[in-house]
Amino acid sequence: MPVSGLGPYDDSNIFARILRGEIPSRRVFEDAFALAFHDIAPQAPLHVLVIPTGRYVSLADFSSRASDAEIAGFWRAVGAVARTLELEAPGYRVLANMGEHAGQEVPHFHVHLFGGRPLGRMLVAPTES
Repeated sequence: MPVSGLGPYDDSNIFARILRGEIPSRRVFEDAFALAFHDIAPQAPLHVLVIPTGRYVSLADFSSRASDAEIAGFWRAVGAVARTLELEAPGYRVLANMGEHAGQEVPHFHVHLFGGRPLGRMLVAPTES
C-alpha cells in the first residue's frame, strides 16, 4: 500500500528492522552511509535496494535533512554497488519512489537498482483518449 513520503519516520518499518538486523537480508554492500541488499520480489534479473543508514522517510526528506557527507556517501554507495555487481558496462536503472502517486511502499528512503537485461522504456507513454 502506498505511503506518504512526508513522514513522520516509523522505526518499525521493514527497512529499519533490516538495518537493526531483526530481519535477515541478502546483503551485497554495507558501510557507514548505506546498506544494499537483494529485493525479495525482484522485478528484473538483478534487483537490489540501497537504503541510507539514517532515519529518512523519502528522497524529499533525505535531500532536505541529510548532511552533505550522508548524501555524498549514499550516492557513492549506489555507484559502488553497481560496480560490484558489474552493471556499468551493460547499464542499469536507478529508481526512487516518493509518496503515494509514485507508489512508495516503505517509509524509509531507498533506491531500486535494476539490471541484468534490457529494461525498455522507463514509462509507458499515455494513450490518447
